[in-house]
Amino acid sequence: MLEVAGLDAGYGNVQVLHGLDLAVAGGEVLCLMGRNGAGKSTALKAIMGLVRLAGGTVRLDGVRLDGLPAHEVPRHGLGYVPQGRRLFAELTVAENLEIGLMTRGHGASTRERVLGLFPRLRERLGQVSGTLSGGEQQMLAIARALCLEPRVLLLDEPTEGLQPSMIALIRDTVLALKATGVATILVEQRVDAALSLADRIAFVVTGRIAETLPAAGLAPDAPAFRAHVGV
Repeated sequence: MLEVAGLDAGYGNVQVLHGLDLAVAGGEVLCLMGRNGAGKSTALKAIMGLVRLAGGTVRLDGVRLDGLPAHEVPRHGLGYVPQGRRLFAELTVAENLEIGLMTRGHGASTRERVLGLFPRLRERLGQVSGTLSGGEQQMLAIARALCLEPRVLLLDEPTEGLQPSMIALIRDTVLALKATGVATILVEQRVDAALSLADRIAFVVTGRIAETLPAAGLAPDAPAFRAHVGV
């Protein structure tokens, strides 16, 4: 479904991605793991058009997305939840969801499906999003992205700093999306979370995919984690 080939990208004169290649199919969860600074978050930003490419291509079902203005990329069905959530903190929960719905012209039925995944948000529709707890803000960030009805969802460290119950809810949400055919690319530092979610794990080293392994064949103490993640 999503194919990324030969991505070169960075910030100013600093190149971060060096010919990065990856692919994810519908109903698959691909986890990107690696040390801090390896290029995982930059890879997601490059796919979304938020970092200018010096080379490479991004294709969704054969349609090239690289070169599009960043605001056009989500309209093709890519949802993105950045690290740090990036909510409109002064807007209510309902207003944040409405922004997600507007991106691809979806309406009340989509909102109801999303709220069905996160019933706690239904209780807080009128609440200003900046006053939510950290876990609730992460719920809202994911819910807003799901209002696009994405074909591919990019999640950048969604479990960071959350309590176990919230981590379990996010895991269950990703697995529910997987069952509907949504492809997910997940940046995750927690080995246990990655192994509970991913079909494959791609290890990012200095802006390249060093190796990609089936998650089912990995144990938490596997050599690949020690070599590429440092745990």
